[in-house]
Amino acid sequence: MVDALLQRRDVERPAASSAGPVVLATLSSRVDPEAERLAIESCLDANVPLVVVNAVAAPACARTLYLGALDPEREDYAAVRATAERAAAFGIRVEHLRVTTPRPARAIVEIARERAAGLLVLGPKRGRVPRWRFRRAARAVRRSLDCLVWIAG
Repeated sequence: MVDALLQRRDVERPAASSAGPVVLATLSSRVDPEAERLAIESCLDANVPLVVVNAVAAPACARTLYLGALDPEREDYAAVRATAERAAAFGIRVEHLRVTTPRPARAIVEIARERAAGLLVLGPKRGRVPRWRFRRAARAVRRSLDCLVWIAG
C-alpha cells in the first residue's frame, strides 16, 4: 500500500478543489487498513485535507477520567495517531480529533457536517468494536449525511 502511494505522491496534483475534506472516523479502535488506504488516496486525488476522528464512547463524568478513557497512551489513540502521521507523510494536511462522548455516532455526523465533508470513511477495525455499536454508527451516518459515505467491512 505504501509503495503505491509513494509513487502517486510524485505525480503532479491539481490545485486545491472546492470539495470538502475527507473524514476518516473510527469508534475507539484502530483504523481498518482498507479504510485508511481509501481515505489517503482520496485526499491525494482530490487535494483535500484529512480529518481523522476517533470517537470514544464514554459518559461525561469524573469517572471517565478515572477509568482512563482519555489516556493518551491507550492503544487505540496511538494507532489512530499513527494513521494521521502516515497521511501527513504524504503531504496531506491532517487534523486529528479525539472526541469523548456518550453518543459517538452522533458526534461523527456532527463533525462531518461542520467540516462540510466531501467523503466520510467509517473505518473502525472490525472485531475491535461491538457489532451493535458499529451497526448503529453505520445507520446514523447513512441516514444523516448528504456527502459520499464509505463503510468498512
